[in-house]
Amino acid sequence: MHGTRTAPAAYCWGYPEDVDVIRENEYPLLKDTVYLDHAGTTLYPKSLIDSFSRELTSNLFGNPHSMSASSQLSTQRVDDIRLRTLRFFNADPEEFDLVFVANASAAIKLVVDALRDVEHGFWYGYHVDAHTSLVGARELASNGNRCFLSDGEVEEWISDLSASPSETTKLLAYPAQSNMNGRRLPLEWCEKVRRNSGLPGNVFTLLDAASLVSTSPLDLSDVSAAPDFTALSFYKIFGFPDLGGLIVRKRSAYILEHRKFFGGGTVEMVLTVKMQWHAKTTSSIHERYEDGTLPFHNIIALDSALETHKSLYGSMTNISSHTRFLAKHLYDRLSALKHYNGLKVCQFYKHQDSDYTDPSIQGPIVAFNMRNSFGGWIGKSDVERLATVKNIQLRTGFLCNPGGTASSLGWSSAELRRNYSTGLRCGDDHDILNGKPTGVIRASLGAMTNMKDIEILVDFLEEFYVEKTPRIVPTVLDNSMPHSRFYIESLSVYPIKSCGAFKVPIGVRWEIKREGLAWDREWCLVHQGTGVTLNQKKYPRMALIRPFVDLDKGVLRVSCGETVTDQNTLEISLAREETSLVSTSICQRSNKSSTVCGDQVQVQAYPSSEVSAFFSAFLGVPCTLARYPPQTSTRYSRLGSSSLQYKPKPKIHIMPGSFPQDPPVEQPPLLLSNESPILLISRSSVNRLNETIKSTSKRNNGTGKAVAADVFRANVVVAEQLSQAGNEEQPYAEDDWSSLKIGPDQLRFDVLGSCQRCQMVCIDQYTGVRRDEPLSTLAKVRKVDGKILFGRHISLSAPLERDSYDSDALGTLMVGDLINPSYDYE
Repeated sequence: MHGTRTAPAAYCWGYPEDVDVIRENEYPLLKDTVYLDHAGTTLYPKSLIDSFSRELTSNLFGNPHSMSASSQLSTQRVDDIRLRTLRFFNADPEEFDLVFVANASAAIKLVVDALRDVEHGFWYGYHVDAHTSLVGARELASNGNRCFLSDGEVEEWISDLSASPSETTKLLAYPAQSNMNGRRLPLEWCEKVRRNSGLPGNVFTLLDAASLVSTSPLDLSDVSAAPDFTALSFYKIFGFPDLGGLIVRKRSAYILEHRKFFGGGTVEMVLTVKMQWHAKTTSSIHERYEDGTLPFHNIIALDSALETHKSLYGSMTNISSHTRFLAKHLYDRLSALKHYNGLKVCQFYKHQDSDYTDPSIQGPIVAFNMRNSFGGWIGKSDVERLATVKNIQLRTGFLCNPGGTASSLGWSSAELRRNYSTGLRCGDDHDILNGKPTGVIRASLGAMTNMKDIEILVDFLEEFYVEKTPRIVPTVLDNSMPHSRFYIESLSVYPIKSCGAFKVPIGVRWEIKREGLAWDREWCLVHQGTGVTLNQKKYPRMALIRPFVDLDKGVLRVSCGETVTDQNTLEISLAREETSLVSTSICQRSNKSSTVCGDQVQVQAYPSSEVSAFFSAFLGVPCTLARYPPQTSTRYSRLGSSSLQYKPKPKIHIMPGSFPQDPPVEQPPLLLSNESPILLISRSSVNRLNETIKSTSKRNNGTGKAVAADVFRANVVVAEQLSQAGNEEQPYAEDDWSSLKIGPDQLRFDVLGSCQRCQMVCIDQYTGVRRDEPLSTLAKVRKVDGKILFGRHISLSAPLERDSYDSDALGTLMVGDLINPSYDYE
């Protein structure tokens, strides 16, 4: 078989079968998906789960702390698996023991908890590339700590150990492989520390091997060179089970004896009445530190994982060779990406000595960011969102590697503190601050990664982020046509945030208030466990929850699904003072904190079990309805605008669609809307977008389908009266609007800015089905500074007298109302 393979020998060499065959048989969930987050966890094969299932259904496993036959069977299996696992790392059981824990972080905590209890405490040193869990250990070091900013600093510290011996207990901790960029640190530091320690037995090493062992062998056969403590997570190697381990060098285990805490199973006797005394277990190291009942089912699953892994891949050496080849190929392909003007697309974050051909210094992780043709940064969030739509799984952000990522991106601690105080949080969308990225993009490879994964990722980045021609400066739109050519085609209200629209009937004038259209986003669904507001991005079926505002009866009528029946309909009173405890009323409410688009707000939750059951049953998630309280200080737009401070600026047009620069202005109030009181889109712009989708699909022999305007979830859809104007449509004309006057009363609205789009627009609002359009096309034709823009945020202009904002309805809108826009260049 290997002799006929066209790929280089390193590609899945040593695997019993070709990697594509393994994927087809063992990883059905990878069909149509590119998974490149193996540094987070690799994937479990189907046969592992089948094997574990057979184990559980053919054996009776009892709690190992009992003496029954089922208990003894569990104990026997755990002992055997512990030995087999040590041998997987070439660790002699005479020299090493394995303590099973929850994960690598728990293994690290076990060590530092013990050292914390040493008399006079301990001193702690850790490498800047350390995972957050290694960094967190510094908080327990009462004798001080130091972050080593380079390998040279570590080497110098090790050399000084013999020159300045100290009685203070010390611990050096570092990752075997950076989980940020895959750089592999020197394993020989452990031996050097042991050799240079001035006083034997008071300087220890802790190796975080979790990232390394996911794709590389770890050889502990030389006990003199081995770490004192090695932390690892088995799901990183096998995908399952969720289990960790601490490999303890027996000659160093005595330091753990200082740990004061004890749990069930770690003591021989405990006295609690009149005398407090206990005797620790002395039979083995692992029995003294495996607190409580072992996760024995997970340990039994580990046996299946070891066996399956061997049968599929042969050895970790084979995986190392395979992933090394693919990582080099990915790095080379990304390095070759250039814009039309020759500027490179990718900036990599790797150690200066890293070489993707040398497994001793570099693992199969590629960390990078991208720049546009002007040298500006492309936001990581934009890349991750679009990749998700294309079924490409990546990881972005600080990657739980605070020191290494900050150093790579050039952030000082003072700058990060300032960024935090101004709102920067892990996982948010603040991609670029002060001209620097706030995170990186990481592609990490695993045993079952294949060449196609690499090609799909590179093709994706090339299609959406490599600029092949200069950006075209558009001509100024012809504004000679009468302004009244625009009119309101439809009005939509979204009473329940992220759920379906209520279309305002034709001929009905709808009230508009300072916070937007009446009844718009006044309710939301919140998770009963976390209080987090649900959204369509996570729960696409929310599109099928359809509210109807019945003003005559004074109720919000909600139906779920494509057909409406009495069984799938719920009525909620519109009146805030309603207190009757029935399913059709607001009931007695309780205040609950909820997170809406990253902000903490107070909502009033419905405690009725009928209300929660109605929504929970349909979505399959425990949730309930909540209402936003009136007159709350948090009801303000994050974009913000008001004519009180609006001062037009010169516009810089940088692409077709004429996106204007949006001035920062004062914040008007809103309910549960994401960014502004009212969202407006243009029917002409939707038509142009659909033309682009169809033409692109035709060129690629695809099946791209037009999208309905509903996917953009606008409050106002604007159309053009072409028969009166006698001209063609003007798509994206709204990009140049600075304000609007609408209806017979000429209500004035300010344009706040353009709407940034995410993968939510890919959800069909009639079926709840997700696809890749229109975001895929928007990313090509409507992207500015890394943001995908479509539609405009607007708000009712402030009246001359600020106090008049206290009134309720400030006017009305109706389908058919004429719109007179003012343009930025007027």
